[in-house]
Amino acid sequence: MTDEDVYRVVLNDEEQYSIWLADRDLPLGWRAEGTAGSKQECLDRIQQVWTDMRPRSLREQMP
Repeated sequence: MTDEDVYRVVLNDEEQYSIWLADRDLPLGWRAEGTAGSKQECLDRIQQVWTDMRPRSLREQMP
């Protein structure tokens, strides 16, 4: 990995976020969120949108 690698923001069915190298196939259960760029740009995007760290299934169970 280099500073020039392109990453993308990915999320799973539980709406948990991560980053993945853009030139690699996504692992099963993950989909692209739509953001791609440097590692820092992707991490910044995750910080912006992932404000509730609880999995989706837990959020839906709680009032």
